[in-house]
Amino acid sequence: MRGIRVLLTVLLILGVCGEVISQPASPEPGETIELPDPKHEGSMSVEEAIYKRRSIRNFSDEALTLQEVSQLLWAAGGRTVDGMTGPTRAYPSAGAIYPLEVYLVAGNVVGLNDGVYRYEWRKHQLKLIKKGDLREQLYKAALSQRMVEVAPATIVITAQHAKTARRYGQRGVTRYVSMDTGHLGQNIHLQAESMGLGTVMIGAFIDKDVAKVLGTEEEMPVYMMPVGYPKK
Repeated sequence: MRGIRVLLTVLLILGVCGEVISQPASPEPGETIELPDPKHEGSMSVEEAIYKRRSIRNFSDEALTLQEVSQLLWAAGGRTVDGMTGPTRAYPSAGAIYPLEVYLVAGNVVGLNDGVYRYEWRKHQLKLIKKGDLREQLYKAALSQRMVEVAPATIVITAQHAKTARRYGQRGVTRYVSMDTGHLGQNIHLQAESMGLGTVMIGAFIDKDVAKVLGTEEEMPVYMMPVGYPKK
């Protein structure tokens, strides 16, 4: 009997170890991560969110959750309903061109490895671009604005101006892309407020350095929004 018990113990240990070994490793660049479904109803009215909205620059060390990140990214530019020409997104865009791309620089998000991610809005997924906590590099690219280094994550918006320029020429570059950016940024701000989170819109940064952190050279960074719980 003792021999059987020993054998069963060994098999149990091997089974547990097998489970640990068989668990998927952290994603590699290029791989995608499914995001939790966003909510389409909340406990705060849009009027209250507008009234309470403030620019928050001091964040606590509390982590964000993957569900919270999912909600923020959906508000930034996720899919809403099917329009006559295709999916409609969460913010209005001149000519429905949607020249903006949404990135997440994560450093303290429960359920998500540190890294730079690109938001794939059609499937509500994150695509890993770079591994590791790059908040310090982003902080330096943002002219050492402390909130970028402290916030658990920063949403960075980039623009492909040529997409809008092909239809609207220079007016598309100087006016319409900026209008799109404002729409998207306000969505994030109001969504954050409704969730008890804080953020601030940042436009002061070194474009090429931010692009280097993101790993993109074809898109111009136009907005940066660190997000987290306000420090009390």
